[in-house]
Parts: sequence; structure tokens; C-alpha cells
Amino acid sequence: MASNQPGRCCALGHLHEGTPSGEDIKIGKIDAYLAKPTTTNHNNKTLVVYLPDIIGIWQNSKLMADAFAAEGFPCVVVDLFNGDPAPLNPPEGFDLMGWLQKGSDGNNPHGVEQVDAITVEVLGWAKQQGYAKIGAAGYCFGAKYCVRHYKDGIGATFLAHPSFVDEEELEAITGPLAIAAAQTDHIFPAEKRHRSEEVLAKTSVDWQIYLHSGVEHGFAVRGDMTKPHAKRAKEQAFKQAVEWFESQLSLA
Repeated sequence: MASNQPGRCCALGHLHEGTPSGEDIKIGKIDAYLAKPTTTNHNNKTLVVYLPDIIGIWQNSKLMADAFAAEGFPCVVVDLFNGDPAPLNPPEGFDLMGWLQKGSDGNNPHGVEQVDAITVEVLGWAKQQGYAKIGAAGYCFGAKYCVRHYKDGIGATFLAHPSFVDEEELEAITGPLAIAAAQTDHIFPAEKRHRSEEVLAKTSVDWQIYLHSGVEHGFAVRGDMTKPHAKRAKEQAFKQAVEWFESQLSLA
């Protein structure tokens, strides 16, 4: 695998301060959160599809979508879990793999078949809305489904601390890919990161991997903003995403 399966660290983190300014919407039966720029600029025909970590649509992901909108990119955060996200900072013993396989009620799995279908429907909706280009931002769990769906309209992808990505999926990408990685990450450790570099080097696409010191898995979404180095790393990862989409999805 290019990264390991999700672990408890995928749900650990800090709630960030702020008031989301977008709106909750429905895409068919799928819950989503949409943030739009307040002014029209050169990115108004480019949509960022935000595929989140296992906590789904929550305070931090909404604030991230608002931040993309403030940079001129409409952004939609997608509920990949059919109304059944994992809790932030779950108790010890939380059965993450059981939740992935069966859902909280035992009848709501969050496997490839289910999440693929949600992702395809959302990308189809984006095209119907008239967006000319789509950037995919995948955080932790969501990274896998960015990598899997270039064929469904994704023009460029940004990943932060990816999980669950198979090497074969990474080999098959057909568009630009950027990754923000943490120095300490049991899901995307150094050996997986170096192997990903080897795989990407054999492709014909543009790619980059930035490594952030002193931070852990989840830093780009759930880091402790009271710590200056964690705040700086989160901001730099976001800047990487914005600059990547600006350069790779230019409509000029």
C-alpha cells in the first residue's frame, strides 16, 4: 500500500474556533456543505470537492471550505458516511474497523463500494452545476477517493496525511497530485512516503510532496492551534493546496 489503513489517530484532534459561513445542502440524498466566494474572480468556474477525514462534515472541515472560498474557490464538503461519521476523539476501544465495515448501527458500511458511489454522484453534480474544472482535496480517509476518481472529472488533487491508498491506485493516476505529509505519521510513515515518491516518479503527471516537521497525522485539519508550529504547518499545507489548484486548474 502507498499508505496504511486508518487508525485511531485518524479521529484525534482539536476543535477549531470560528463560525462557518457556508450552507448545508443536499446532493440527491447526500449531505454536503457548500461555501462560495463572496466576489467573482478567475476561479468561479472551478470547484474544490473536499473529501474529508472520518469525522466528516464538522466545524473544522466547514471552516476549511470557507477558507477555500475566501481564496476564490467554491468548495463543497461531502458526507462520505451516509450520516454516520466517526466521533472526534473517540474513547479507547472504539472499533474503527468495525465502524468502517458495518457502520454504527451494523447496517451502514463505509467501504469502497459505498464511498465510490457517493464520490461519483457528487462529481456528476459538480459538472451539472457548470463547473469547468474540479480540484479534489482529500484529507486522511478522503484521500483514497480523490486518487480513485480522476476518471470521473477530477483535474488535480491535493492530499493531506493520506490513508488507505493502495499502491495500484497511486500508479493509475492521470492528473496532478500534491501531498502534505507529517513528520510523525503511523498511517503515512517515511517508508510509505518514500515508496509513494518512487511510484509517482514513474508516472507522467506533475506531483509534489511537502514534509512538515514537528507535526502528526491530522495536522492539516485537526492540529492544536494554540501551538505556533502546528498552526504554521496547517496554514502552509492550506497554502500548498491553494497554490496547487491555482497553477494546475488555471482557466486562462
